[in-house]
Amino acid sequence: MNRHLRRAAVSAICAFGVIASGATLDDIFAVAERINAQARTSQGKVDALTEETRALYTDYKLVLDEIEGLRVYNRQLDRQIANQEQELSQLSDSIDRVTVIERQITPLMLRMIDNLEQFVELDLPFLMTERRDRVERLRTIMERADVAVSEKFSQVLQAYQIENEYGRTMEAYGDTIDVEGTSYIVDVLKMGRIALVYQTSDGEQTGMWNDVDRRWEPLGDEYTSPVRNGIRMARQQLAPGLLILPIINPAEAQ
Repeated sequence: MNRHLRRAAVSAICAFGVIASGATLDDIFAVAERINAQARTSQGKVDALTEETRALYTDYKLVLDEIEGLRVYNRQLDRQIANQEQELSQLSDSIDRVTVIERQITPLMLRMIDNLEQFVELDLPFLMTERRDRVERLRTIMERADVAVSEKFSQVLQAYQIENEYGRTMEAYGDTIDVEGTSYIVDVLKMGRIALVYQTSDGEQTGMWNDVDRRWEPLGDEYTSPVRNGIRMARQQLAPGLLILPIINPAEAQ
């Protein structure tokens, strides 16, 4: 039996089987429709699974990107933490050094204050109340716990600078002095540290500080006008000019 005959036989058998089973053409179409519906349903499920898989893959890639970003961030944090730990170590060393310096600088400041006080007492006796009060304030500051060591040292240096400036300034001020056992209210003129003279308000008496004998003593009438003019110059009541004043030789003062 050739191929065409076999195909015809199979078709005949199938047709006979369908006829024999009593099925109609509508029944065959209904079965085909159900098969197609099931196929569409299955395809829909496949499409849904495919879409879900695609969405999960997209989420997976996003998670991987986030993980990589977190790794980069963590590496940066690790470097920052390492730097901070190094800075903390350096800061701790600095604090230790500051503590040592504070222990060393406090005795130094106390000696500087003592030396300043001694210098004021041995210096020309000008503005003594102001200068002694400044030394006393330094001693008070040194005892205060709420004042930083740096501020204390700054105050001590400032006091030294003020004393240094006195040697370059011309000042006039009122004071009460003792001259040969008698108290006088006078105007005192300081010319740096080379001359310290006085004059009573009525101009009747003019004198100077004798640093050799450490006392005030009167001067002759030839100094009355120069001292008066010097006082007025210091108070900016007279234009600066040449003055003739008595000066003590530093070698004699020693």
